[in-house]
Amino acid sequence: MRGRDRRSHLGLLLLASQVFQVGLDRIPPVTLAVMALNVYLYLFPAAPLMKTCISVHQAYRYKDWRRLLLSPVHHADDLHLYFNMVSFLWKGVRLERRLGGAWFLYLLSVFSLLTGCVYLVLEGLLTELTQDQSYSAACAVGFSGVLFALKVLNNHYHPGGVTYVMGIPVSNRYVSWVELVLIHITSPGTSFVGHLAGILVGLLYTAGPLKTLMKKCAEFVSWTGQRSRAGPTFSGSGSSGFGGGHSGNFQPPPPYTASYTGGLTEEEQLEAAIRNSLNDRGQNYQRGAPPPYGFNLPSEPTADELRWRRLRRFDS
Repeated sequence: MRGRDRRSHLGLLLLASQVFQVGLDRIPPVTLAVMALNVYLYLFPAAPLMKTCISVHQAYRYKDWRRLLLSPVHHADDLHLYFNMVSFLWKGVRLERRLGGAWFLYLLSVFSLLTGCVYLVLEGLLTELTQDQSYSAACAVGFSGVLFALKVLNNHYHPGGVTYVMGIPVSNRYVSWVELVLIHITSPGTSFVGHLAGILVGLLYTAGPLKTLMKKCAEFVSWTGQRSRAGPTFSGSGSSGFGGGHSGNFQPPPPYTASYTGGLTEEEQLEAAIRNSLNDRGQNYQRGAPPPYGFNLPSEPTADELRWRRLRRFDS
C-alpha cells in the first residue's frame, strides 16, 4: 500500500491552482460540487480507508454494502485525488454543459453505484474461474472507475477525433481500451478490474439499455408527482439535458475566437490548460507519485494465511 501522507497536501495545492486557473465561473455547478465533495471526504473521511474500499469479501460476504457509496469518493492520498479530479474537471465541464446539471448529477449517481456493482461481479467471476481468493480480497478505492465510464460517454458524443497516448494518435473509439492496458502496465498497483468495470458501464449507457432504463425511471418519478408538471423533465439526448432549455440550467457562453487565444474556442482553451497541467506534473508522477487513477489496496490476510504465518514463526 502506498503511504498516505497528509502533511504536505501537495495534491490539494495543485488542484486548487488548477481550479483557479480554469476559473470558478467556468466550471458548471454539479462538476464543482462533486469535486468539492471528494476534497471534503479526503480531508474529513467518513471512515478509515480500509473501511471504505470495496471488495467481494467485504461487500458480499460481510454485507458491508455501504462501501458501494463510499469507495468512489475516497482517495488513497492527495496526488491520487489531484489526478482524478483534474481528469474529472475536463470531462465534467463538457458533459454537464451538454446534458444539463440535473441529468449529469443523475448520471454520476448511477455510474458510481453501478461501477461498484460491476466491479464486484467481475472480481467474483475471476475468483470462480481461477479459484484464487485474492480476487475476492482485492480492495479498490477511488473515482477512476467512474472516470472511465465518463470517458466512454465523452468519446461517444465526440466521435471521429483522436487522442494522443504517449505521443501516438489513437482513435477516440478505442482510446479507453488503450489507456486501460497502458495504465495497468505502467502502474501495476492500479485496479485493472475497476477501470474495466467503468468502461463496461459506459458501454451499457452508450450501446446498451442503461440510458433507456434511466429515462424510464426519471419519467416514472415525474409521473408520480414528485416533480411538478411545469418543471423540467429529464432527457439524456438533448444538448442541455432538458427539453426546451429551461432557465436555471448551466448554459455555456457562446463559442468565440479571438486573436489572443490563437483561434481556440473556450472549450479548447480549457482542454489545453488542463492537458498542460497534467504534462507538467508528469515528471513528478514518474518519480514515484501515485498513479492518476484508483488503485487496489492490499487485501486483508485470510484465516489460512494467518495460520501459516503463526506456524512459520513457531518453526523458526
